[in-house]
Amino acid sequence: MKVSDFDYYLPEELIAQQPLKRRDHSRMLVYDRKDKKIEHRIFYQITEYLSQGDCLVLNDTRVLPARLYGVREDTGGKIELLLLERSEKDQWETLVKPGKRARIGTRLSFGDGLLRAEVVDILKNGSRIIEFQYEGIFEEILDEIGVMPLPPYIQEKLEEKDRYQTVYNKYAGSSAAPTAGLHFTQELLDDIDKMGVKIAGLTLHVGLGTFRPVKVDNIQDHKMHFESYFVSREAADTINQCRKSGGRIIAVGTTSARTLETVVDDRGIIHPGVGRTDIFIYPGYNLKGIDGLITNFHLPKSTLIMLVGALIGKDQVLDVYRKAVEEKYRFFSFGDAMLIL
Repeated sequence: MKVSDFDYYLPEELIAQQPLKRRDHSRMLVYDRKDKKIEHRIFYQITEYLSQGDCLVLNDTRVLPARLYGVREDTGGKIELLLLERSEKDQWETLVKPGKRARIGTRLSFGDGLLRAEVVDILKNGSRIIEFQYEGIFEEILDEIGVMPLPPYIQEKLEEKDRYQTVYNKYAGSSAAPTAGLHFTQELLDDIDKMGVKIAGLTLHVGLGTFRPVKVDNIQDHKMHFESYFVSREAADTINQCRKSGGRIIAVGTTSARTLETVVDDRGIIHPGVGRTDIFIYPGYNLKGIDGLITNFHLPKSTLIMLVGALIGKDQVLDVYRKAVEEKYRFFSFGDAMLIL
């Protein structure tokens, strides 16, 4: 299977640059896998497709304002840092621009000295391990001086930081938002809860590998990046009870789907746990942990569109995307939604 098999034509004007004023007023393409039928709705109408006993699985990660602008202490030269993943308490794997000027031992300063840092290692992939020094609480300093790391295809400035966060975010650690969840308001979640639909939370900290292009021709040759996850006993029990009672497990986003597929066994039972996953899901993979998916429209030739193709079929996903382009749906992180049942 070739990466080029997942290419499609997308006019640039369909790439959403700003979120809608009302989260749950995005459009929603509904795809029925059994009948291969498409409906065009508004996201808040999702309640019409859920039933008592179903279970929505949300990724409750919180996006870090992980882009830092600072200077080298020795020369005053400008430097840009992007936090990828915490390796120890005050050490982070990062991307640094310009990287050539960030040799081991280089000292950096951010926010007029609120954060100081030193390059302590350079990894084979070119990223740097940075050790930070500060007074106070790291996350609070980051909230003060950090910038939200929007995807490269979003060119416009985001006026409200919280619009790149889900309303149910809890645990900071992501370099990117689990964007399918951006469509939910608390009021909509409350309405879904009142219907008797169970809501379970898990955590997968989304890495920047989400935006990295697949650089091989054959899909089987691609290696996924690792991401950290946590599934609690309570969440696993809620999901398993739902399945035992005949309800559907509907993952909110590809990140939730990948986590569930990491911790599910061959009997469809979800197991609690904490770890790192590099699971790669593409057509031919048999999804055992989910019955449905809420997702946005993804980049051509990306691992995310391949995951959707695993759920509905390679040819079908391209047909659906062509229809979405024809109907002028908004694409990518701030775009419209797709519900697959």
